[in-house]
Amino acid sequence: MPDRLPLIAEPAAVHAFLKTHREAVSTYPVCIVDLCSEQTYRHGHIEGAISIPVGILMSGQPPAAGKIASQDQLSRLFSYLGTTSDTHFIVYDDEGGGWAGRFVWTLDVIGHKHVTVIDGGLIAWQGDGLPLVTEPFSPEPENYPVTIDSTQIVTAQNIVASLGAPDFAIWDARSRAEYTGMNKFAARGGHIPGATHCEWTTLMDPARNYRIRTDAKAHLDKLGLNAEKNIVTHCQSHHRSGYTYLVGKYLGLNIKAYDGSWSDWGNTDGLPIEGI
Repeated sequence: MPDRLPLIAEPAAVHAFLKTHREAVSTYPVCIVDLCSEQTYRHGHIEGAISIPVGILMSGQPPAAGKIASQDQLSRLFSYLGTTSDTHFIVYDDEGGGWAGRFVWTLDVIGHKHVTVIDGGLIAWQGDGLPLVTEPFSPEPENYPVTIDSTQIVTAQNIVASLGAPDFAIWDARSRAEYTGMNKFAARGGHIPGATHCEWTTLMDPARNYRIRTDAKAHLDKLGLNAEKNIVTHCQSHHRSGYTYLVGKYLGLNIKAYDGSWSDWGNTDGLPIEGI
């Protein structure tokens, strides 16, 4: 068996790994998770991939519907996927990595260590001319109760307590218009005081089928988002910031995520705001 794949892997490397894994005597289970739309999955997906609706990763409870799903809901999901403590997840979406990053963050919150995201996801896979199938794949369920580690989830109160600390940084992954407050998708618009704006898509390289930019680390360094900071990333619902969390983790930054994101902060009276 080949060694486990790294956190971020090229489509060709994943394709070669899966071929070897299918032909060899498996020493650990592999679970491929497709986070594209149901229509996209039906049209073509990686052989053996399991389609799951992205909403199952979230609580769905307003006003901050993007907060993590309940422990029971996640237990049902990972039991359905046939998860064991040794399962290696291979994850992709068709938007560059937002939902894949959200899945990685969820694994971190439940303490599951083995995961690989396909760099560029389905877009890069297709761009490299790698094969797809249309036959759906169903997993063999396995009882897998999860435990949520609350220390991995940043709350508004955690952020308030850290504002102004020299080693603390907020990474706002929303659009510039949302950051300034020109576009408002909560009761209040603007941004968390001192937050650094870096829209999630600026770290994708469209010329390379939406793989992570090769100069992503240098780009973030210029913004002061580096390994010397304790970084918290957010967007509106912790979807776009799923990607920025993934990139930060890949680059070795000290990064966590505020899953309540702006839908929590912007709808909570009394929390400080900057903007136009």
